[in-house]
Formats: sequence, C-alpha cells, structure tokens
Amino acid sequence: MGNKITIQNDQLNVPNQPIIPVIMGDGIGPDVMRAMRLVLDAAVAQAFGGQKSIEWLEVLAGEAAFARHQEWLPAATLEAIKEHVVAIKGPLTTPIGGGIRSLNVTIRQELDLYACVRPVRYFEGVVSPVKRPQDIDLIIFRENTEDVYSGIEWKSGTPEADKVIEFLRQELGANIRPGSGIGIKPVSAFGTQRLVKKAIEYAIRQHKPSVTLMHKGNIMKYTEGSFKEWGYQTAREYFPETTVSEQEVAEKYGGKIPDGKILIKDRLADSMFQQVLLRPTEYSVIATPNLNGDYISDACAAQVGGLGLAPGANISDHVAVFEATHGTAPKYANKNMANPGSVILSGVMLFDYLGWRSAGQLITDALAKTIQQKIVTYDLERQMNGATKVGTREFAEAIIKNL
Repeated sequence: MGNKITIQNDQLNVPNQPIIPVIMGDGIGPDVMRAMRLVLDAAVAQAFGGQKSIEWLEVLAGEAAFARHQEWLPAATLEAIKEHVVAIKGPLTTPIGGGIRSLNVTIRQELDLYACVRPVRYFEGVVSPVKRPQDIDLIIFRENTEDVYSGIEWKSGTPEADKVIEFLRQELGANIRPGSGIGIKPVSAFGTQRLVKKAIEYAIRQHKPSVTLMHKGNIMKYTEGSFKEWGYQTAREYFPETTVSEQEVAEKYGGKIPDGKILIKDRLADSMFQQVLLRPTEYSVIATPNLNGDYISDACAAQVGGLGLAPGANISDHVAVFEATHGTAPKYANKNMANPGSVILSGVMLFDYLGWRSAGQLITDALAKTIQQKIVTYDLERQMNGATKVGTREFAEAIIKNL
C-alpha cells in the first residue's frame, strides 16, 4: 500500500511509495496511459533499486465517469486529486451540446491550476518541417485561468449581446456594430504575477538565461499590455538580485548581460512566431497569457515533430496534473496504434516535480535511443525511412528495453 504526498513547510513531502491518481481518459487514452504506466514503473524500479514505487489510484472523468455515474467530472475525482496533490491524466472528450464547456478547462479552473507548463525539445531522428529543429529547446508557461479561459461571451442577436452593445455605446462611447457577438477577456495583476513568478523561479532553478513575456500589448493595451508591465514589475519586486531587463542591459550595462543575471524581455505575439522559427536559440522560457500560450505551444511542438512527443502539466502552488497534450483520436481507440510519447514525457515532468529526476532522465534517454533505433509508432514511422512500425505497448516495451 502506498502513502499520500503531503505538503510541509511549503514543499512536497514525497514518500517512497506515493499514491498517484490517474485518469485513463477517452479514445486512445487507455492505450497510451497503460503504456505510460509500464514505462514509469520500470524506470522507478531501475533508478531506485526497488526502494521506491508508484501506487496508481484510478479515478474517473470523461466517458467512463458518465457511463458509471452520469457525471462527466465527479466531485470525488477532483477531491482525490486535491488530497493526493499530484495526478496524471489521458486526453478527455469534450461533451457536446451543453454542460461543461471543456473537461480539461474545468479541471484547471476547479483546482486553480494556474500555470500550463509545456516544454519543447527535439529528439534526434524525428522528421521535422524545419531545417534545425535541434535549435528549439524551451519551456512555455501559459496562464491557465484567465483571458479566454474565463472569458464571457454573448451570441450575436441575443438580448444579452444587444444590451451589452447598447451599454458600451451609450455609456462609454464605444463604436460597435449592431448585431456583433461580444466577448470579454479578463487579465489581472494577481493572475499575471503568480504565473510570471513561477516562470522566473523555474529559470533560476534550471539556470536558464532568459524569460520572455509574450503579449499583444500594442493593440490590447490594458489586458496584454498590462500583462507585460505586471511581468516586469514581478521581476523587479521578487527577483531584483537575479534578473535584469533588456532596457537595463542597454542603459546601464553597455549592452552586455551581467554574469549570473536572467534577462527579462518581451516580444509581441506576432513577432514571437517569427522568432521561434528564425532565432529559436535566443529563447528559453516564455511566459504568456492563455490564448497566446495555446497557439505558441502547439506551433513550437510542430517544429520538433508534433504533439505526439509534446508533454504538458497544469500546476498550482502545489497541486499538479500532468497530461497528454493531444486529443482523444477516437478512430484509433483500442487499436494499440497511438504514440504514447506525449504522456510518457509528461510522466518525466511528474518525476521531476517529485524530485525523482534520475528516473525521469532514464526515460528521456531511453526514448531518445528508441527513436534513433527507428522503432516507432505509425505516426512517426510513416515519415521516417527504414523505420520499424510497432504498436503502443510494443513502443513502451522498446523504451523499457533501452532503460
């Protein structure tokens, strides 16, 4: 029997046999999650000589939950994640025709998982649409609770939309066409500061050279423009000894970043898409509001082979849910075909979060070796010359062999 992870002195206290809630997910979820568990269990056994292990606790969400309880996201599942602090999940379907807008969004909001963390790196041998995919090695911190995720919308032609338009025109002098759909996107100092703080803390721990604030503040001056200003303010107030802005480098240090300082810079969102293609080595940590983060994380993943190898996590101050970043792909469900790489690498992030970095490094190295051996699932095999196509479980077994 395992033991619960606890929080002591603002830090995780991780037992040798932690209980980790797991949501198997919908569509290809069960296939990739079973493969993930095989790999993670094998890596822990090898890294720690049998002294540590994971006690998996299956909890329900999505189609399995609805079939059993007539609920897409039972309260007991959210409570289990809170109680055990760390969890991992497969992809979940989005209910059609009302109810919860998105199960993934609901989990993030209910647990206040305010940072969506998406690392992007290249594995040698994966076919990429860019010439030098190895140049991209960065991590994106996407604000997870505000912006469009907590946005309010009113459909064109509804009494609510007409009322809002009338108020904006009459009371505030806004020039809005009649019949418009209306949306509001909130961005707060509180939400921005805690997200940027987490990004800078990561940069300090991992010895990263810079944190870039990605925004569209030239147009949305009081939401995304404020995100930029609050981001710089966070760096000045919380990390004055370890950070320096681009402006300070130019004005005080003759254009040279002082030794031991992390550079805080900002880029417009449209420019950022060019930058990660043309000058990716200049970026290591990106902090951004929600919608920008959605776009840039998938775009960066495409440069290194796609979402099949893109891990992700949703993290609060302590509670964290690691997840596959791709969808449910129902036409491949139960066919032992899907690439489990995304959720396996999310498991590596989970190990890093627990402080079990040696087990995570074993997996990363073994996955890289397996791809170099051209033993891959169908999505990679169809792009590679001379590759051996294997199923989901067989891919996991090949990784375990290379541990």
